[in-house]
Amino acid sequence: MIKKLVLMAGLLFLRSAVMACAACEKQQPKILQGITHGSGPQSNWDYLIISVTAVIVLVTLVLSVNWLIRPGERSASHIKQWILKDEYYGR
Repeated sequence: MIKKLVLMAGLLFLRSAVMACAACEKQQPKILQGITHGSGPQSNWDYLIISVTAVIVLVTLVLSVNWLIRPGERSASHIKQWILKDEYYGR
């Protein structure tokens, strides 16, 4: 019961912290109203910067997960193979 109350209180606080207040909502363009705090983008360059940054982050995330799942080091001379040999550990 206490876990549910703590979770509910946390979610209510998170919702109020994430949603924009009335003063900030008036300063935002139509697309961002109710989502973010602050004065909003000052020019179209801000949208370009955010878009390019989002693309870089998404590409980095996809490549990181891909290389984590399928690393692809199959060469016998790769350092991974040298470290994993039984002779290295004295067995």
